[in-house]
Amino acid sequence: MLDQDMMNRIATGKGFIAALDQSGGSTPNALKGYGVEEGAWGSEEEMFALIHQMRSRIITSPCFNGDKVLGAILFERTMDGTVDGKPTPQALSERGVVPFIKIDKGMEDEANGVQLMKPNPGLDALLRKAKGLGVFGTKERSVIHLANREGIAAVVKQQFEVGQQVLAAGLMPMIEPEVNIKSAERAQADQILLEELLKALDAMPGDDKVMLKLSLPTKAGLFDPLVDHPRVLRVVALSGGFKRTEACAELAKNRGMIASFSRALLEDLRHQMSEDEFAASLGGAIDEIHAASTVKA
Repeated sequence: MLDQDMMNRIATGKGFIAALDQSGGSTPNALKGYGVEEGAWGSEEEMFALIHQMRSRIITSPCFNGDKVLGAILFERTMDGTVDGKPTPQALSERGVVPFIKIDKGMEDEANGVQLMKPNPGLDALLRKAKGLGVFGTKERSVIHLANREGIAAVVKQQFEVGQQVLAAGLMPMIEPEVNIKSAERAQADQILLEELLKALDAMPGDDKVMLKLSLPTKAGLFDPLVDHPRVLRVVALSGGFKRTEACAELAKNRGMIASFSRALLEDLRHQMSEDEFAASLGGAIDEIHAASTVKA
């Protein structure tokens, strides 16, 4: 059973979802962006300890609370860790922020213009653990590089199969078929993805809902039918490599879509900052992303 208070907050809240889910492969770049060079750690454990310190600093910042941040997506190690001596999902919930967990194990090599998710035989155990820790939902990512309908249909099929597994575990799936914003076929891929998602949503059994995490579309308003679909709890947008200013400008053109930014949220934060500098920088980013999520052009 899904937590109804968290469900209502995500469905109707005025804010955005922070993506704090950089995994093993992307952690070195995330740390470099934070001003921590690669030689600063001697092992994978030390690397993950450094990224957890960064995330803890974000979560405990005075501006990171439920006033403007509806939810936060965690990496599994972050979920398993603590913030201020409390399990991370609990620390988020106490700040009014709904916890999510990234569940995919990375992606396969590109085929038919897309990258499917790798097999995940341990998913049921991860979902049980997440549910026990008070996590509300999941996020699972695939990537679309070309406007290949066969490939895009395969991505959507796999995503919805995993989504049903997540729903069966009592969690909310955030389905993320990312369209590569650098693709020469981006506009066509957006259109095919919209068509395939609508088919999959219409075919869903029962009355469950899912969330969608999508790249900002080339055509403003393209995803309005998804925003309005009765089986969609919320449509959120990833920044996909856009700088924050550009990502926010594009987001503000799209009715009903809210942000779920990672790099665009964290791009100005540095570990060398004083606590006041850190809070001011993070607070400015939160204000800008919140405005783009709630005030539409």
